[in-house]
Amino acid sequence: MDIKAFKMDGLGNDFVIIDQRSQNYNLSKDQIIKICGRDFIGCDQLIFIKNSGKKDAELEFYNSDGSISGACGNGTRCVAELLSKESDDKEIILWTSSGTLKSKILGNNLVETEIGVAKTNWDEIPLKKDLNTKNLNIKIISKNNNEHIGGTSINVGNPHVVFFIDDIEDYDLKKIGPEIENHNYFPEKCNVTLAKVINRNLIKVKVWERGAGLTKACGTAACATVVAANINGLTDKQADVEFALGKLTISIDKDNSIHMKGPVSDIKNIEIKI
Repeated sequence: MDIKAFKMDGLGNDFVIIDQRSQNYNLSKDQIIKICGRDFIGCDQLIFIKNSGKKDAELEFYNSDGSISGACGNGTRCVAELLSKESDDKEIILWTSSGTLKSKILGNNLVETEIGVAKTNWDEIPLKKDLNTKNLNIKIISKNNNEHIGGTSINVGNPHVVFFIDDIEDYDLKKIGPEIENHNYFPEKCNVTLAKVINRNLIKVKVWERGAGLTKACGTAACATVVAANINGLTDKQADVEFALGKLTISIDKDNSIHMKGPVSDIKNIEIKI
């Protein structure tokens, strides 16, 4: 099977995008895993664009382990840029399993997407039981055997837990990430972010994504981090979240809806033989 597809990324968080609107490709879980594998095409998530009756298109997200992802902020921004090039519209509305996402095309490869209102109740995240989502009292241990106890949990289309620590380099996220992702508090697993607040407008982060592992950037994690920082009184309603390859600007409006603005890559046409 030959599949025409696109490759894009947002700050290194990369995607293979397959347009299903004119031709439907039925891919098995094993084929999705193969496409995402770094020894084949390689990506953090695979995205299907599907026809939608009311919106510009419907999106389906798959993690690199073949599991379904509820939302993907950077992926949504990439697809919005792609569809804008096709239609010349500067506003793109995409339907996902976690809601309708509206994106503004700002030019110069800059896209802003409204993610919606974060969920902070224990059963919306979801957690296994009624816990204080501001502080889950989860213990993580640094490379120097220092303990940190905390974890603020947020759902922004996916479940997230954010740890605010003094130095994100002090912790081995490759070890901590899968432990927390599979913690028994999270029946649907979770994304894990280590965050260092630089000032009230800047946070540095590292992210372990549920079903994908260490990623260079994660849009929903950036959103969850700013919401969590705001809840804990650490930042204002707008802050930049800095990843290894750049920043996303996250702002929370008067209706508590989250907006994510940042760069997307150029569009690369690829062909997948599978």
